[in-house]
Amino acid sequence: MEVVRGHQNAPAWQHGAALAIGNFDGVHVGHRALIARARELAAAHGSRTVALTFDPHPSMLFSGKCPPILASLARRIELLGEAGADTVVVEPFTRDLAAKAPHAFVDDILIHSLSARAIVVGYDFSYGQGRTGTTDALRAHGGRAGIEVSIVPAVEVNGEVASSTRIRSYLRDGDLPAANRMLGRRWDSDGVVVHGAKRGRQIGIPTANIHTDCELPVRPGIYAVTLAAEGGEPMPAVASLGTNPTFVEGGGLVLEVHVLDFDGDLYDQRVRTAFVEHLRDEAKFDSVDALLAQIRLDIDAARRILAR
Repeated sequence: MEVVRGHQNAPAWQHGAALAIGNFDGVHVGHRALIARARELAAAHGSRTVALTFDPHPSMLFSGKCPPILASLARRIELLGEAGADTVVVEPFTRDLAAKAPHAFVDDILIHSLSARAIVVGYDFSYGQGRTGTTDALRAHGGRAGIEVSIVPAVEVNGEVASSTRIRSYLRDGDLPAANRMLGRRWDSDGVVVHGAKRGRQIGIPTANIHTDCELPVRPGIYAVTLAAEGGEPMPAVASLGTNPTFVEGGGLVLEVHVLDFDGDLYDQRVRTAFVEHLRDEAKFDSVDALLAQIRLDIDAARRILAR
């Protein structure tokens, strides 16, 4: 799959592009519907399927902060490729871009630089200065330019519109099954295994201490997960996202993963933790023995869940 950094660096695709446009945070089932529609139009026009996404999140530019993202940029690109994009264009979201008039955004970026033959957006898409460009305006503009514009309606899961905001809410609640249904996959986080305090090894439950690529939007607690080293198969595991209150007062959040029935070295390896189900909230125990007894119960619960 091709990755292009900025519209000005896009090659002149011989047969143009069917563009799917969005932030695509998490690449959930609604986002995949956009890519699927772009693939249909690409086939009809003999074009490439191109996903146009933005980095950083627009909220970062306007307010200096943004909601916790569901996937790093690298993971977003990977997921867009898995969804069917031939090319991902990562457009820097700058003040100049935000200030572009809607017609200039379409003419200069979508048509001139990205060779759009077709454009696919979601029902709630807006664009241009002050987000004044609407889907109706985009459809009219495309009609005048001879470009097909397709507006994809909301995708619902169990009667709810799939959205990154709703998925974040489910993750904050620890409701992994609901979040995963909207994602169409298990929510996951990438990172690197680093050296920690090695308390798990000292008590006979070795864990991989993971420095994650981005802040985790999920509720702290104990989870049934899988862990996969780069190029390897997912392995059943149990994870703790917490502050280790039995050992530390006022510590920061740490992700630690105990891989079931594993005897090996994961230090310095990139790994992917896929979250399956919340087991319980983190708790402070009166003794190491009490903590160990609970960990063994967590491991047994994780085995049952992951064996389903």
